[in-house]
Amino acid sequence: MNKSKPYEISKTIVLEAYKRVKRNKGSAGIDGIDFEDFEENFKDNLYKIWNRMSSGSYFPSPVLAVEIPKKDGGKRRLGIPIFHQDSYGYRPGKSALAAVGKARERTWKYDYVLELDIKGLFDNIDHGLLMKAIEKHVEEKWIKLYIVRWLETPFRTIDGNIIERKSGTPQGGVISPVLANLFMHYAFDTWMDRNYPNCPFERYADDAIVHCKTLKETEEVRKSLERRMEEVKLELHPEKTQIVYCKDKDRLRDYPITEFDFLGYTFKAMYIKCRDGKMRNNFLCYVSKKSGKSFRDKIKSLELHKRTGITLQMVSEILNPLVRGWINYFSKYNPSAMKYTLYIIEERIIKWAMCKFKYFRGRKMRAKTWLSQVKKREPDLFVHWKVGIL
Repeated sequence: MNKSKPYEISKTIVLEAYKRVKRNKGSAGIDGIDFEDFEENFKDNLYKIWNRMSSGSYFPSPVLAVEIPKKDGGKRRLGIPIFHQDSYGYRPGKSALAAVGKARERTWKYDYVLELDIKGLFDNIDHGLLMKAIEKHVEEKWIKLYIVRWLETPFRTIDGNIIERKSGTPQGGVISPVLANLFMHYAFDTWMDRNYPNCPFERYADDAIVHCKTLKETEEVRKSLERRMEEVKLELHPEKTQIVYCKDKDRLRDYPITEFDFLGYTFKAMYIKCRDGKMRNNFLCYVSKKSGKSFRDKIKSLELHKRTGITLQMVSEILNPLVRGWINYFSKYNPSAMKYTLYIIEERIIKWAMCKFKYFRGRKMRAKTWLSQVKKREPDLFVHWKVGIL
């Protein structure tokens, strides 16, 4: 007599999950087994996973903890429903750029912005509160079982030490973005709708901004949110959370903070020509200095000037994928602000040419003239040549 499985999990679900992980180019876990190793005995390996999950005997392996640098210093630990319309992170049909666009529109209508940063969201999500949110949307016992086990799976550091997890969901984990969004949906999104329906917001994971009409209203929202975060066992970052006045040609009050950064863009007044031909301050957004520097540092780290054994075509194949993504994101709003970064990219190519060819060594203008001639002959060789800013 066959014993029935305690959890009704179809093999199709497990297979589809595997395909999705592969499509997303997931990396090997603590066991070091990659897709190639797994697929050497694909059917048996997949069957073993399904059998253990459907019998309730599956326990996730420890998550490999990898420390990656954060832009503001320090490090972030990386481990491998229904949402609000203004929640833009990790959702189909939503994007960071869409959040930037909506924020841009609202800063024209609302005088003040409360710039928020949830301190260590992924590290500090309370497991008990998170499971309450999951209970509202998940009926399947096996899903809840494995979410709990996955949340409690310890970290294993590179040197082999085990770190127990009592809170948080590892950033970079497959299910972490969904869990973080679900948690913040109740901790922040719906709470804002209930308590401050006239203060719209944009949120992307732990980065969020709230729009308010008056300074008094903004200060009230800030204090209330500080209390709310304490209730859900989180904390607003004391330095990154601030009130901003959207000062421009029509809003002329004195206030110490008149600009903010959100998802790589800086929002502030820019002195530009209006439709009537006159120059005025308008509250707009453009690529932030921090984002520009970060990308320039990334390009410099390639050390192209040391790769004298490659051709110019190969240089373009290295640069183009990186530059294309950067341009696609930051050319949406005020693309002229990208000029300096694109200029630096051009300088790196010139430096490469000076190192590769003896004829150009110590003669930058000669190398620059040569590159200009190449640009005329092959205007599509580099992505940034097509932008038309330089």
